[in-house]
Amino acid sequence: MKIACLGGGPAGLYFAISMKLRDPGCEIDVHERNKPGDTFGWGVVFSDQTMDNLAGNDPESARTIADSLAHWDDIDVHFRNTIETSTGHGFCGIGRKHLLNILQERARELGVGLHFESEIDGDLSAFADADMIVASDGLNSRIRSRFEASFKPDIETRRNRFVWLGTHKVFEAFTFIFTETQHGWVWAHAYRFDDETSTFIVECAPETWEAWGFGDMDQAETCRACEQIFASWLDGEPLMSNAAHKRGSAWLNFPRVLCDTWVHDNVVLLGDAAHTAHFSIGSGTKLAFEDAIMLADVLTSTTKPVAEGLVDYQEARKVEVLKLQSAARNSTEWFENLDRYLDFQPKQFAYSLLTRSQRISHENLRLRDPDWLAGVESWFSGIGGGAGAKPPMFAPLTLREMRLENRVVVSPMCQYSARDGAPGAFHQVHYGARCLGGAGLVYTEMTNVSADARITPGCTGLYTDQHVEAWRQITDFAHQNSHAKMAIQLSHAGRKGSTRIGWEGYDLPLPEGNWPVYGPSPIPWDEGNQTPIEMSRHDMDRVLADFVRATGRAAEAGFDMVELHCAHGYLLSSFITPISNHRTDAYGGSLENRLRFPLEVFRAMRDVWPAEKPMAVRISATDWVAGQGIDGDDSVAVAQTFIDAGADLIDVSAGQTTPQGRPVYGRMFQTPYSDQIRNSLGCATMAVGNIYEPDHVNSILAAGRADLVALARPHLLDPNWTLRAAAELGYRGVDVPPQYKAGFDQLARNLQRANETEFRA
Repeated sequence: MKIACLGGGPAGLYFAISMKLRDPGCEIDVHERNKPGDTFGWGVVFSDQTMDNLAGNDPESARTIADSLAHWDDIDVHFRNTIETSTGHGFCGIGRKHLLNILQERARELGVGLHFESEIDGDLSAFADADMIVASDGLNSRIRSRFEASFKPDIETRRNRFVWLGTHKVFEAFTFIFTETQHGWVWAHAYRFDDETSTFIVECAPETWEAWGFGDMDQAETCRACEQIFASWLDGEPLMSNAAHKRGSAWLNFPRVLCDTWVHDNVVLLGDAAHTAHFSIGSGTKLAFEDAIMLADVLTSTTKPVAEGLVDYQEARKVEVLKLQSAARNSTEWFENLDRYLDFQPKQFAYSLLTRSQRISHENLRLRDPDWLAGVESWFSGIGGGAGAKPPMFAPLTLREMRLENRVVVSPMCQYSARDGAPGAFHQVHYGARCLGGAGLVYTEMTNVSADARITPGCTGLYTDQHVEAWRQITDFAHQNSHAKMAIQLSHAGRKGSTRIGWEGYDLPLPEGNWPVYGPSPIPWDEGNQTPIEMSRHDMDRVLADFVRATGRAAEAGFDMVELHCAHGYLLSSFITPISNHRTDAYGGSLENRLRFPLEVFRAMRDVWPAEKPMAVRISATDWVAGQGIDGDDSVAVAQTFIDAGADLIDVSAGQTTPQGRPVYGRMFQTPYSDQIRNSLGCATMAVGNIYEPDHVNSILAAGRADLVALARPHLLDPNWTLRAAAELGYRGVDVPPQYKAGFDQLARNLQRANETEFRA
């Protein structure tokens, strides 16, 4: 096979090496536009895992690289005149130029043809005799541009500005430096890559970049200005730029690249030409190496035709790239929204930084640096009113006069098992079991304020005195037999009402016996659903009165907190989102107008709800409809409005407001909206959405992304989820019903023995 590899960076060179190792008889030439000694970066970061992968593929080059690596385990975070140091991270660095020289020499040894100062453009006629053309020509790939219609690149330019510099100040740890200047916050990512030199990336928000005038500075002037900013950390060493090929400013905006297709005829994309990952997670070279290994495997496979193998290469690598790009997006957005975290205490700021990508979690930090994490847990317990180190999920929280023993919440979950709105024996067992299961707060399912407010005939209500007595039996049991507090979620289904119970088909109209449904506008939920009656002022007054009466009944029924449901496309949510609110009166149009009726309802409820008890509001932070509806910034304004009206907690959900929504699922996928609202407004929030492990809960809380964490499905099959989590974490301070204590103790002992056995093994 004859292969032309266009681009002689790490991706192209390592592919050529990997290919020659598998098929020494193949003819492979690498064409590079620059000279052999040219390089425009400083250091490259690898994890220990990446080095293991290289050793498995080519032990010889891996040994040479390993002999040149600078190793470190520590991460230093400099913030507000403090240094937080976490260890056990296992990273290493090497100069990019030295790495290229190692790979070039190894490629020559294996018989790869290296051609430097070989200009690469979109005209591939010079390579017409090649069986395969590998486009490894980097971020600004001309080959990708030449066949853009086939590759369909999606390029997103990120907000912040950064410049890639170097210095002879040797940073022994991976170092983050955050400093406040007269023009705003500026920060550096610094790490050594040999005995004399460190990479020093400077980053800031575009407003700060403009205020400093960095765009008008040449590279030397940029270095001098950054030396001034970071003088306290550079010990007199200058900053250097090696981007002489660029005229004027060397500052950049990071472009996130992902191509829909990686193969066009006999041309295949590799490395940065196909994808990029933000420098803040240091995985671009890792991805390039892994691409190279898999592509070489595919081209030398004897089990599949090359064309099929290339499809496998594309699809498998795209999955891995998407995982890393998801982590990179989380990391990038943390830096882009730094102002949210500037009021954090240094310990929480460092924790938030370390866990920003979600690749490092709470328990992962415990493995890496248990002493530092114990300090975080002690600090977090202290702000919650506790004492000593404990997992954050077991720190108490107080809202008004309601004190929760821990921060785990049983999320509202419709059970569709009521008769005429009344909870029965099933509900007594269901809620009783979950109150005994250790959670600090247990929510009812969505409970409706009138018979025609129900989603289905099986939904619960609080619109008769009989309902009050039925709910009172449940709250009395909870208060007499556990430390759990009880919250009721009050709602009106609006245009999503009068449908079948969940397991008979979601959002399907009843086959008979339908009741009228209401909404801000006559827009049905979906084809086949009823067209709602557009609410008049009289209708609004009636519904508002229903909410007020239900709130009074909730107090009589002994609930500790009431939540107003303004999410998921139900009535009040339908007023808030412009997708379902097309009114032209005072209750439609602007966000302020669309919030008017939900706020009228909330204020009226607050007036009759006991002042010492808290109130929450559930919102959908996004409609998941690109360019339409509610988004994250809107949700901050929505939350602020309810906080100003007296809400104590914002329960942050997302979507379910329209069938046209296109959610982006994943672990903790709605938590970023909780983070945004909490840390933009300084209010209490609750996170929910695909949260299912104790590690998730502790990571969210310690990073300041929410104050409470709600879990739904995990509690359906395991009402003792919180007790089990305490046993797994070795925490004995959880409230265990005395009837169950022997079982808890046995589980804790068995788990401890299992952990000790695994550790010894």
